Amino acid sequence: MNEIDKIKALRDRTGLSFNEIKKALTEAGGDEEKAKKILQELGVKLAADRSSRQVKEGVVDSYVHSTKKVGSMVELFCETDFVARNSGFQHLAHELAMHIAAMRPGSLDDLLGQSFIKDQDLTVRDLINQSIAKMGENIQLGRFEVFEI
Repeated sequence: MNEIDKIKALRDRTGLSFNEIKKALTEAGGDEEKAKKILQELGVKLAADRSSRQVKEGVVDSYVHSTKKVGSMVELFCETDFVARNSGFQHLAHELAMHIAAMRPGSLDDLLGQSFIKDQDLTVRDLINQSIAKMGENIQLGRFEVFEI
């Protein structure tokens, strides 16, 4: 795989800028796995930098499984209405609602530490940190509830 393909694959996975990905690949000596770890650390750093920002906007999303026997609702907060209306942010809320319905975490801490159901290499916290890095705003998970028959 050439460098452009690696950059494209990492961009699709992380949503980070071309320059950040190119810099991580250079630092990793072209090793895509090492670059992924570098970009993950960048996401954590960016999330920490933004964590003190106030979140006053957001969305409520839900997921109902095809059996109609289990579903969930989740609050996902961000800083601005602009990001709350962003399709990527809304998709994140839906993905989190689906994960919650499938994994039924007992608490917010349990949820954040779980491996994300669609990518076992990421925790839910990592997924949120990637979105913070991508969107440039503090994102916080609020309440969630699972409904089951």
